[in-house]
Amino acid sequence: MLARIALALALSFFAAVSFAQDAAALLKKSSAAMGADNLKTLRYAGSGSGGQFGQAYHPARPWPKVNYPSYERLADYQAPATVEIVTRSRAEPTGGGAVPLTGEVRGGGAVNGQYAWNLAGPVLAPTPRQAAREAWLHDLWITPHGALMAAARNNARLKFVTEGGRELAAVSFTEPGILSATLFINDGYLVERVESRMPDTVLGDTPVVTRYSDYRGFGAVWFPMRIRQSIAGSPMLDLEVKEVQPNAKVEIGVPENVRTATERVTAEKAAEGVWYLAGGSHHSVAIEMKDHVVLVEAPLYDGRAAAVMAEVKKLIPGKPIRYAVSSHSHFDHAGGLRAAVAEGAAVIAQQGNKAYYEKAFANPNRIAPDLLAKSGRKAKVIGVPAKHVLSDGARSVEIHKIQDPLHTDTFLMVYLPKEKLLIEADAYTPGPPNAPAPAKPSPAHVNLVDNLQRLKLDVARILPLHGRMVPASELYTAAGKQL
Repeated sequence: MLARIALALALSFFAAVSFAQDAAALLKKSSAAMGADNLKTLRYAGSGSGGQFGQAYHPARPWPKVNYPSYERLADYQAPATVEIVTRSRAEPTGGGAVPLTGEVRGGGAVNGQYAWNLAGPVLAPTPRQAAREAWLHDLWITPHGALMAAARNNARLKFVTEGGRELAAVSFTEPGILSATLFINDGYLVERVESRMPDTVLGDTPVVTRYSDYRGFGAVWFPMRIRQSIAGSPMLDLEVKEVQPNAKVEIGVPENVRTATERVTAEKAAEGVWYLAGGSHHSVAIEMKDHVVLVEAPLYDGRAAAVMAEVKKLIPGKPIRYAVSSHSHFDHAGGLRAAVAEGAAVIAQQGNKAYYEKAFANPNRIAPDLLAKSGRKAKVIGVPAKHVLSDGARSVEIHKIQDPLHTDTFLMVYLPKEKLLIEADAYTPGPPNAPAPAKPSPAHVNLVDNLQRLKLDVARILPLHGRMVPASELYTAAGKQL
């Protein structure tokens, strides 16, 4: 009650001065109450559940649910840097994400200033992931104490709102290039909720709601023991916090392979006028037609897609990229489509993704303007059903829907009948050369073979959008079937 009276007195006192000064005073009180004044680093850990962001089985469905047997976040507010390390297991069989159908997998992601990277495998080996930089810095600055720090240095604005009969202070600010946010502070000066928007490579400016509750004291620092979050309206995190260590030893150094990483694009000629564009984690294929180019896959983010398209222009000069074929809507594979639209390409997607892409590409990236925002172009999305054929009279490009997959139900593969080439993503990723066939075939591999046999496609080689170009026999061996 005394805190509520104090807040009301503060509002009355600040009525004669600017909103910026109101916000600064309130933030100072909240920072002192929550123990943020002398907080430089933080570690917290727990368990719960979450969602695989950008990996929905269908665009209209929530992010696939996963279990978090263990979850840990380290934050360095001075660097700024943060790392998230999570053990995941599937809570449902469908949808994407690097989580096996059975068992658990440990991994995570990290950011330090201008650099971002994934962590995977038993030793959490780092792999550059620059596309995630803004999102992971967003995660740092929406932690309760991080939000107070970011608001204090970014000319925050204050207003008071009433929710459920309670008065809350709503403090709004923008962290340039990273997020815009409003934090809701209660009469105990605790951050209850952060409503933010972050830039995303597919969705543009994306709404995030993060709720904090059940605060407990850890020395001078108060921290919530329950964190719940949704992104784009879909559940993303429900965490029960079990450990909190203010000013823990946190060292998040940038690995050398991350610091020196560049977008490298290699070009391997798969057939006359067909180029396999690799050199990174996600690949593309350029198909030369009489007066234009068909680009299969624009993955990850502007930086990767721009490098791929620059290579296409070198290999096939004088012909515009007229079409960009999207294998599916998972964000690691669709993250460069906005750049392709900026280039002037029409996006070819499975019919079930058409409306989703149209809405996403119409949504601007104002927080961190991307190539599409800077181009001023409007997206053209062509939705295709079970089969669609592009032809210039000399070359045919068949686009087929993959039936009954577990990965996504809006899945496309591309087949070149003259060259007997198949282009696919995530349905089959080859193992290392000469690796033995798995003891138990992957359902995804079996499903892909079933689709090839159903469509009677005569495939000689596969150009997977992960891995390496291989003869079709490797897929059949992996699936435990005969070619």
